[in-house]
Amino acid sequence: MKVLLSHSHADRRLADQISVALKQRGLQVWTPSVDLLPGDNWAAELARALEESSAMVVLLTPKPPDSEVMRNIGYALGAENYRNRLIPVVVGDPAQVRAVVPWIIHRMLRIKLDDHKRIEPQVQPIVDEIHRYA
Repeated sequence: MKVLLSHSHADRRLADQISVALKQRGLQVWTPSVDLLPGDNWAAELARALEESSAMVVLLTPKPPDSEVMRNIGYALGAENYRNRLIPVVVGDPAQVRAVVPWIIHRMLRIKLDDHKRIEPQVQPIVDEIHRYA
């Protein structure tokens, strides 16, 4: 299954760790910070990834999400291929994250990761949620 991992530029290091851990669990992960290269047509590549992916993991931290992340969320909310497979992942203080994310995310199941622990062992709930609707 192809998974798009959407994240703000400020959260690149954390997103890369999550991406590696998801790949180790057999998922094909498309991450802008890894898969978009200088010289690529970024808009076209992102559009292709959005269309080809079956699930979206959105990394949410207390930092406000980039406009690209907000567009990705909007796309996933209306796209049939993401039905029940838009997975918000909260890292950091949930109260601070709640203040910077769209209201609809508060109504969705959220997976919480502890940024003070190793990320790799914490990703299994993300994998389980992706496979739940596969």
